[in-house]
Amino acid sequence: MKDKSIFEIKSLDLFYGNFQALKSINMELAGGEITAFIGPSGCGKSTLLKTLNRMNDLVEGCRITGTVRLMGQDVYGGMDVNLLRRRVGMVFQKPNPFPMSVYDNIAFGPRTHGVKKKSALDSVVEKSLRDAAIWDEVKDRLKKPALALSGGQQQRLCIARALAVGPEVLLMDEPTSALDPISTGKIEELLLQLREEYSIVIVTHNMQQATRVSDRTAFFLLGEVVEYAKTETMFSMPKDKRTEDYITGRFG
Repeated sequence: MKDKSIFEIKSLDLFYGNFQALKSINMELAGGEITAFIGPSGCGKSTLLKTLNRMNDLVEGCRITGTVRLMGQDVYGGMDVNLLRRRVGMVFQKPNPFPMSVYDNIAFGPRTHGVKKKSALDSVVEKSLRDAAIWDEVKDRLKKPALALSGGQQQRLCIARALAVGPEVLLMDEPTSALDPISTGKIEELLLQLREEYSIVIVTHNMQQATRVSDRTAFFLLGEVVEYAKTETMFSMPKDKRTEDYITGRFG
């Protein structure tokens, strides 16, 4: 999986009505890596993230041209959206557990995909919670409401919920922006562990976070990818003056 291209994006333009939110995006996202999207608010990074599992389908007046391929398959060319979202999981900015028990949050996806046997569900629930580094904190509270957990625990629960259906890719839209520094640290540690099994794309406002967790970084400005490189290279030797200005804090 590592180094193989997982997503290929070619000549991608995206419009909300008459407004062009993404302009001619061309990039390949490598498998087995963490890719960070950085840039000021409203620059297109979350919009691009959502095109990868067609979350923008839900937005009225959204029009997309160009191609997005997941391991060679055209995401917008008749691919089953439910299958796509099973392969490409999503974790949002604010933790959004379902108003049900911890156990039922994790079992929800597998049940939807036809797993009915209790022993099978038990093992998926345990594995997903272990993979999300939260099993020890919740193993005695599986029947308790998920909404009773702390914010940081809820976000790890949402990561476990995304993992429960066996995705290949995890999309994360600023997953730590609503969390305190300790919870943020736990999620960053978790991301580095998850990279062993999953390809991860993370939108972050926090440039230190991008340097700590990502292998590659893309810098967005006004709907365009200005620069896309190995994270180390981009932060030490940016090629574009606009990238340098942004990462040194001259604007943004």
